[in-house]
Amino acid sequence: MKIMTTLGFSALLLFAISCGQSNSNDNGGALGGNLADRSYVAPGEHDEFYGFISGGFSGQLAVYGLPSGRLFKVIPVYSVDAEKAYGFNEETKPMLNTSFGEIPWDDSHHPDLSQTNGEIDGRWCFINANNTPRIARISLSTFETEEIIELPNSAGNHSSSFVTENTEYIVAGTRFSVPIPQRDMPIDEYKGNFKGAISFIKVDQESGRFDLSFQLKMPGFDYDLAHPGRGPSHGWMFFSTYNTEESNTLMEVNASQNDKDYIAAINWKKAEELIANGDFETVPSEYAHNVWDESTQMATSTIKKEVKMIDASKYPGLVYFLPTPKSPHGCDVDPTGEYIIGSGKLSASMTAHSFTKMIDAIENEKFDGDAYGIPILNYDDVVAGVVKQAGLGPLHTEFDGRGNGYTTFFISSEVVKWKVGTWEVLDRAPTYYSVGHLMIPGGNSQKPYGKYLVALNKITKDRYLPTGPELAQSAQLYDISGDKMELLLDFPTVGEPHYAAGAPADLIKPNQMKLYQLEENNHPYAVKSEKDTKVTRNGNEVHIYMTTIRSHFAPDNIEGIQVGDEVFWHVTNLEQDYDVPHGISMIGAQTSELLIMPGQTETFKWFPKRVGVWPFYCTDFCSALHQEMQGYIRVSPKGSSVPLKWSLDGE
Repeated sequence: MKIMTTLGFSALLLFAISCGQSNSNDNGGALGGNLADRSYVAPGEHDEFYGFISGGFSGQLAVYGLPSGRLFKVIPVYSVDAEKAYGFNEETKPMLNTSFGEIPWDDSHHPDLSQTNGEIDGRWCFINANNTPRIARISLSTFETEEIIELPNSAGNHSSSFVTENTEYIVAGTRFSVPIPQRDMPIDEYKGNFKGAISFIKVDQESGRFDLSFQLKMPGFDYDLAHPGRGPSHGWMFFSTYNTEESNTLMEVNASQNDKDYIAAINWKKAEELIANGDFETVPSEYAHNVWDESTQMATSTIKKEVKMIDASKYPGLVYFLPTPKSPHGCDVDPTGEYIIGSGKLSASMTAHSFTKMIDAIENEKFDGDAYGIPILNYDDVVAGVVKQAGLGPLHTEFDGRGNGYTTFFISSEVVKWKVGTWEVLDRAPTYYSVGHLMIPGGNSQKPYGKYLVALNKITKDRYLPTGPELAQSAQLYDISGDKMELLLDFPTVGEPHYAAGAPADLIKPNQMKLYQLEENNHPYAVKSEKDTKVTRNGNEVHIYMTTIRSHFAPDNIEGIQVGDEVFWHVTNLEQDYDVPHGISMIGAQTSELLIMPGQTETFKWFPKRVGVWPFYCTDFCSALHQEMQGYIRVSPKGSSVPLKWSLDGE
């Protein structure tokens, strides 16, 4: 009887599995036999989309192809990168400077793409540094970091970077409210005394260059994710806030007492008027502004000393609070600009606010009190609808351009599809595991490309081969072109895939820079032909002006270097062919190797500590004679009479 029971259970289980497989195949589900084909990109073929996925605690930004999930590049932004010598070579070291000095690591969370008329335009990608507050601009023609600006009066720059509809501003909030200006004061006097700063960084429409235009001084809440108004709501920025309790200890308990927190609706057009009229205070604020110059191929760092600040509590019409349950994280605006979606981490439902109803409530003063002089709108007067019982732990919403929203639920580990306007749940798909943010290419713009959705997961457990106690984190690709979401692929990521942005490849590919033109190289130590290479000495400072081309260095033998010298290697890659970088590594160098793009110049410093003859070589495979691409440098005792000399190709 026991055997029969076991066999009966096994048969039932197999029947259930076979039914499930049949169902999934009929619906084109996750077990469908053709799913691999739908994410497969053949050798030599290009992906349809670029996915820009933050590296979280790695401090970097990774570029993936979609739908293949192939990793194309890790762009160094806030952390040193040995592969590309970023933060190691003399040219890029200033990029990591701050008012606290050089910071060789940070935590990068939220990339966003430049927009024109509410549509992504393929020019720049922006990403925040969380720990030491900064915003970076990455060129999408070179896929390199071109600018980093530090944000004073801010702490925990999680609440960024968010791009307005025409890239007028990059907007960034503060996770932690702090004393403004900073001063020594008791922490238990937080309430009423600590403030939050929201920064508006002006973007030059031609060059992309930053200017910290102004900051808003806000009540001492915690500010989280944000999105801009678009269309009818253009000129507004919407921030989720939590800790309206203004707690400063045991936050997981004390900052979750209020039934509702707020979405802060900020009228930045009004703020511009105030700045133009001189209605601001100038606050002493030290911050670094680091800029890469493509002509000189060098970065410079400038320390700024002040910022314009507007106290939001003093100017009616500037900021309003929309009550939102409960401890909201996500704050997302649909493509029409009418609906502002609040995702309360401790709520089982999601609130959709109406921009039209918000304006009516403002005009008719339908207020429910104020917070530090900022009006709180009546909840019932601004709510358009509620997506009820959609899941547990709503976090982030994006849109497909067909009237549907997609929201991640961290606790119930799923993505839920729902209808904008009717607020009904249409579909749900499990994720693996503890999904954070999601990304639909263009899904936070007026023009989403609603074909794929990428879910970004915090935990992988059994998804991949184990690698000790630390496992790769994961992204999952879903096809959302039909009525039902279909899991096509998952792939491991670099660092924590905290947040992502995506764009069609055809929008970005035509603008790619293939090489640096030698005639446009204005690096102060560049040499543009082998005949101009040289070695110079000024005291114990030696400069080597070197070129590299397939398959040799010039000069390749150098003598007259002494122990105790400070030797600068300035290496110019003479190649003018696409994708032919050269590297150089010097034995005993206390830095990374260099990786030099065609037409580019890079510099590293070397401090010879021992007498001898020491080799250097090319680290990037460049030709059949790559192994022969090498040279020697002779180091003599300090004070030696050996003259400074060098040779070209053994001359």
